[in-house]
Amino acid sequence: MSTAQPHRHPQAADDPSSDYEPLERAIRELLIEKGILNAAAIQRRIEVMDSLTPANGARLVARAWTDPDFKARLMADAAGVLAEEGYELEHSPTVRVVENTSHVHNIIVCTLCSCYPRMVLGLPPAWYKKKAYRARVVREPRAVLAEFGTELPEDMEVRVHDSTADIRYIVLPCRPEDTDDMDEDALAALVTRDALIGTAPARAPRDR
Repeated sequence: MSTAQPHRHPQAADDPSSDYEPLERAIRELLIEKGILNAAAIQRRIEVMDSLTPANGARLVARAWTDPDFKARLMADAAGVLAEEGYELEHSPTVRVVENTSHVHNIIVCTLCSCYPRMVLGLPPAWYKKKAYRARVVREPRAVLAEFGTELPEDMEVRVHDSTADIRYIVLPCRPEDTDDMDEDALAALVTRDALIGTAPARAPRDR
């Protein structure tokens, strides 16, 4: 099974946000100038995005761990379940939940840009958008996982899932041991953003 150590995120000097900031600023100012948007509407949207956190995904995982029927529906029709739970998925992409097991470990990447299920995971971390992660995790996923402190057995299969504009992935991590007496709120506290991406396992109860 995977073990969690202090994170050593993949090294990269590139910062994709710096490349697009001038373009974003110019487009934003043009839309405001043309009256298509206004500053208040943009600010409200920013506030909505900032309010989204991985806690949403963590609650879904905790419920899946404790409710077999919910888990089955989530695995079969994640987008439908998310809609029922009130999550608005931009551009209506397909959503798939991939489950970690004792034999398979899943990890998510977007090799083209940074597609990400923001409504349930919040904003993507900076390293998720960097070229170093996007390129290396496909070629050498075990090495990248090791940099996050996640060491996997040699006989465990690692599956890399590439998100696109049309599909988003969410990892359902393995439920930690010694959690049978924990309720959903306590279980959700064990599920980190990195566990939902697949770069780390869920926390053990002693690590909270």
